[in-house]
Parts: sequence; C-alpha cells; structure tokens
Amino acid sequence: MEPTRRQDELVHGDGRVELGDVRSLENSRFFNEELAPVPVGKRTWTTYNYFALWMGMAHNIPSYALAASLIALGMNWLQALITITLGNLIVLAPMLLNSHAGTKYGIPFPVFARAFYGLRGANLAALLRAFIACGWFGIQTWVGGEAIYVIVGRLAGSGWRDSAIVAGQHWTLWLSFAVFWVIQMLIIWRGMEAVRRFENWTAPLVSVGFLVMLGYVLINAGGFGPILADPGKLGWGTGFWKVFAPSLMAMIAFWSTLSLNMPDFTRFGGSQRKQVRGQILGLPTTMTFIAVVAILTTSGGKVLYGAELWDPAKLADKFSSPVVVVVALVALVLATISANLAANVVSPSYDFSNAFPKRITFAVGGLITGIVGILIQPWRLYSDPSIYIFAWLGFYGGLLGAVAGVLAAGYWIVYRTRLKLRDLYTPDGVYWFTGGWNWRALVATLVGAVLAVGGAYSAEGSGPFPADGLIPFLKPLYDYNWVAGLVGASVVYLALARPVTKKEEISERSGQGRVDPAAVDG
Repeated sequence: MEPTRRQDELVHGDGRVELGDVRSLENSRFFNEELAPVPVGKRTWTTYNYFALWMGMAHNIPSYALAASLIALGMNWLQALITITLGNLIVLAPMLLNSHAGTKYGIPFPVFARAFYGLRGANLAALLRAFIACGWFGIQTWVGGEAIYVIVGRLAGSGWRDSAIVAGQHWTLWLSFAVFWVIQMLIIWRGMEAVRRFENWTAPLVSVGFLVMLGYVLINAGGFGPILADPGKLGWGTGFWKVFAPSLMAMIAFWSTLSLNMPDFTRFGGSQRKQVRGQILGLPTTMTFIAVVAILTTSGGKVLYGAELWDPAKLADKFSSPVVVVVALVALVLATISANLAANVVSPSYDFSNAFPKRITFAVGGLITGIVGILIQPWRLYSDPSIYIFAWLGFYGGLLGAVAGVLAAGYWIVYRTRLKLRDLYTPDGVYWFTGGWNWRALVATLVGAVLAVGGAYSAEGSGPFPADGLIPFLKPLYDYNWVAGLVGASVVYLALARPVTKKEEISERSGQGRVDPAAVDG
C-alpha cells in the first residue's frame, strides 16, 4: 500500500510517518545523521529483537544484585518476588506510552523531548537522562570488572588476588575494570548495528551463568527446602511495609531510565505491534526470571555461608569448584556487556549528540559516557545496599518520573500523538516556543521533581541525606518518589497546557492548517 502525503510527511498505512525529503534539514544546527528520523524501510526490528534486547538488558549483575539486595534488607523470598514483579509491571506502562512515538516517527528520545521542552530545552531532559546513564554505565563496568578479577584470580592464583593495593583496591582489580571498559568502547564505536548484533547472539546465553550458580547453591544447600523455609527478618508487619514502599520505588527506578528513552530503540520497530509485543514478552518475564534466580541463590548463599552475599561475583568467589566459578562468571561478563551497551551507552550517546549535533557523533557520545562513568566513582555507589537502593535508585527515579510525566501527558493528551516531524529539527518550526524553551514543561518538571525528591532522607548514618529529609514536610512523599514525580509533573503540565481540540486535529489532517504548540500551550 502506497503511503499518503501529508504536507512534507509520508504517512504509511500502519500509521508510521517519515519525511519526504530529509536532506533539506542537513544545514540545520539541530540535525545530524544519528538524530535523523529513521526511514520506514530501515525500521526492521522484530518482536524477537525487542525480546532479545530486554533479555540482554535484564540479565546482568546489577539486576541480580537488585533482587538479592532485598534479601539483604530482610525480606523473605516471596516478599522480594512480589516487590520486583509489581515494580516491573508498573514501569512497563509509561515505557510503552513513550515507545509509541519512536516507532511512529522514527525519532530518538532527545528529539521526542523537543516537542515538549523545546529544541533547546530538550537538552535538560536529555542530559539529565544521560548523566544518570553514565552512573549506571560505571556501576555495570565496575561489577563486570570484578567478575573478570575473580575469574583470572581462580586461574592465575594468589599473585593476582593478593596484588598491591592502589587507591583502596588491588591494582589487578583496576586493570580488570579498565579491560572491561575498553571492550565496551570498541563495540559502541562500531555503531548501533553492532549493538543489535551483539544483543541477538548473547541473549540466549546470558542466563547460563545465573543458572549455574543457582544449581551449585541448591545442590550444596540441600535443595529448595532450607531456602524457602527462611522467614526473613521483617515479617509481614510494619517492618515489612516500611521497607516495601521505597523498595518498590527502587524497582521502578531501576528501569525508569528506559521508560524515557525507549524511543531510542523503538524508532527501528517494524510496527507498533512488534515493539509492544516484544516488550511485554521481554521485560516482565526476564526480570521475574532473574529475580527468582537471584532470590533463591542469595538465600541459598545465606544457608551455606551464613551471610547475605548480594554481589554475585563475591558469592561465586566462595564456591570451591574453579570450573563452576569460571563458567558462571564468563556468562555474567557477557551478560553485563550486553546490558550496559543497550541500557547505558545507546541513550547518552544520542543525548550528548543532541546537545551538540554538529560536533558529537553517536560514537563520540559513547566515549563521553565511558569517561563520565569512571569519574562518577561507581565503586562507591555500589558498595552498600542501602545507598544503592534508597539513595541512588530512589533519588534519580523521582527526577526521571517527573520527566516521564511531561512526555506521556504531552504526547497522549495534549498532542494526541500528532507531531510535526520536520519542526522537531528546525528553529523555524512550532517547537521553538520561546527562544527554544517551553517554560510550561520546565515548571511542570521542577514541581514534579520537588514533590518526588524534596523530602529525600536517609536513616541515621546510612546515606547522604538528613534523617528528617531535605524538606521535612515532603519526607512522606519520598517513599513514593517516582509516582509523586510522574503524577505531579503530569498534572501541572496539563494545567498549564490544553489538549488539541477536535477541530484543530481535523484541520491538521486535511492539510488546511497546522497545530501550533505555542498556541496549544497558551
């Protein structure tokens, strides 16, 4: 079926849109090849590609550690599983809402954000997402380096493991960290297609390491009985519910980054059905699988060694069989590279490129991500489960919830999924707003962020925030930070904007006029 022309756009029968002439945008300072809308002919990702993407992103050491840390915080296996499964189902909703625009228009997240924040203002949302991804890249690289350190230590002997201490760590651990970093940079330098190929062939293999670890623990712990019999420390009373709310927000925050930037991947989607089906099959199933494995393995480790070892590399290091350790951790290294490339390098590469389209390519953006990921000192963030969940995950999850609220409300309610594709790349278009900034989106994001993290607090001595909260009267909201940010920003943005009317929508479709977001937001 031939596409229909609507002004300068080609609209295909399945609803996907592309520009008739992309070359006319080449002189715009807001355009480069990486940010350009993907032609429909190149939107070829299938349901399996998205399922494989999620398997690659979910099956990694920090995903395991996230589930395992709930056991370390005192939950039993059932409480931890309920918390993780519920969090993944909740975050899937805004993820699918924001994914739609990527498939329909072939645009990445920072270009999508231009429709609401303005061509310049989108950098605020994009760079906020980018710097958080840099932190995640650093964490993933650190734990991947730890795995390499343990593997080589088992093969090379005590000389490797007992090397000299430099800056608080063995120099061989720093070397392992550096090797892991370089491997990832080499892959990302080859571009997005190299990432897709890597995801496809590693996806079926990444579960092997976790299953090997689980099998070893089950055999030595005497089966499931001793593991499932552990009641946990919290019970089902107030102790559990105090931990449950912030832990649920942390589970949501774990993928809240992807709830923003999934258009970076869905822009390659063969259809809306393929990307939706691939994500529904991918995220809940893969995260539930890794959660079950992590919970059972960590609980089994507690039975065997008397401690909740939530870092799988450190748990595997206690195994007596060198073969089991090597096989398990080699698979975990592959899993972590796969996850890091997809979840934490692709997005900031686009985001940094969006800030300086004519100077920063996708590959250079990936290099910047790698450098910032080192400077953020990930070994500190990952050192304690309380800091990992309540400080790091909780705080940034609230911030990203506010951005997600603006995007979802703006795209689905204000604009009713209708964007002017060309105008996303030129200051002569309707998304220029005022000097390239839309103050309404900025105000909504600020209000949502304050509601979400203004009350950030830490238990005495366990984190960077005051015990009474940064803003004491907002402290109760911090336990629900992501929801507070999402709802608060959505409500404020909708109050400042107004939806496109039916008359305006009909006028736009007939080509007799154009919907002006400056007027819509007025």
